[in-house]
Amino acid sequence: MNRLSTSWGAYDLTRFPADPRDQLRAWSAADAYLLRHLAGEEGGAAVDLSGPEPTTVAVVGDRWGALTTVLAGHARVPVQITDSFLAQQATRANLARAGHAPDAARLLTTRDAPPARVDVLLVRVPKSLALLEDQLHRIAPAVHEGTVVVGTGMVTEIHTSTLELFERIIGPTRTSLARQKARLVFSTPDPARAAGPSPWPGRYVLPADSGAGAGLTVVNHAGVFCADRLDIGTRFFLKHLPRARGGAHVVDLGCGNGVLGTAASVADPDATVTFIDESFQAVASAEATFRANAAEDAKAHFVAGDALAAVPEGTVDLVLNNPPFHSHQATTGATARRMFTGARAALRPGGELWVIGNRHLGYHVKLRGLFGNAEVVASDPKFVLLRAVKSGH
Repeated sequence: MNRLSTSWGAYDLTRFPADPRDQLRAWSAADAYLLRHLAGEEGGAAVDLSGPEPTTVAVVGDRWGALTTVLAGHARVPVQITDSFLAQQATRANLARAGHAPDAARLLTTRDAPPARVDVLLVRVPKSLALLEDQLHRIAPAVHEGTVVVGTGMVTEIHTSTLELFERIIGPTRTSLARQKARLVFSTPDPARAAGPSPWPGRYVLPADSGAGAGLTVVNHAGVFCADRLDIGTRFFLKHLPRARGGAHVVDLGCGNGVLGTAASVADPDATVTFIDESFQAVASAEATFRANAAEDAKAHFVAGDALAAVPEGTVDLVLNNPPFHSHQATTGATARRMFTGARAALRPGGELWVIGNRHLGYHVKLRGLFGNAEVVASDPKFVLLRAVKSGH
């Protein structure tokens, strides 16, 4: 837990799932800079967050709920819009810790319709430029001439292309001076600007050298990894994809666009595939990919969640996993550890976890510690594909 001090008070904040060993903060200098600006501490007037009339404050991309938690006591029910299930859960926990009622903020996902009118739009610039583009397109119709639009991010996250998106979709845009390696983005809404609909999702067909995925149509919503081509790790995995036993329960864990689970379903139409990702955009992509390729009566479930937390223990035959090793800009092995631990609990005795990863990540050590075994199925100079089996004891 770490404390964010603001002119409105101090807030103890955590990421989700909370882990006392986690050294990563639940807020950044970019969040603090934006809050100081809103409070009028950066040389300008304070931004009116409640107003004489009902004012809608929308917070897009709030990573762990820091902005929403602070603003819940000062804005009329701020609306958070996030692509992250984990961020949404962190926000709920941080709101409760701050003493706010559950309805002190309205929590939406990137797949929900945004508010019809937004008077203050706050944007935590995401790592993905595509996700920013999609979200600005979706919320632009709610912005009016008087809307206050402020973005925030670390200097390394705000590029010329970032500013061009704000300029093209919202209106004239400028940046602030840098503070503690963070920067603000100011856009003035231009009512004459007609940005049009979002160009997302995108679609492409996998080439013939994609192993079990050859010929599949892939659907990618904005922000999902590898928007216009298959990443090389997944391509390698597809060339060695295990065939599920008839009627098996397969989990595509950290599913992204769902190509692994979809390929498993196409290869064995009797399988039931559960697609899980913490990204709402990814789960939507996986469902669209599955619907575009799988048999009409193929069985699948689509879950936005925390790894395998929602899957009953001992109910899975095969887990396919290409774990991420970044959380926003930070490199961390915590997500992979949580996925591996959850897989061991979810698998039936004799069930298998197949993991693809860069050689340097050393997943075989973690798997042997958890499962007591880890076999190299295939490898090349960059990747290693591992198989761990849950013992029958």
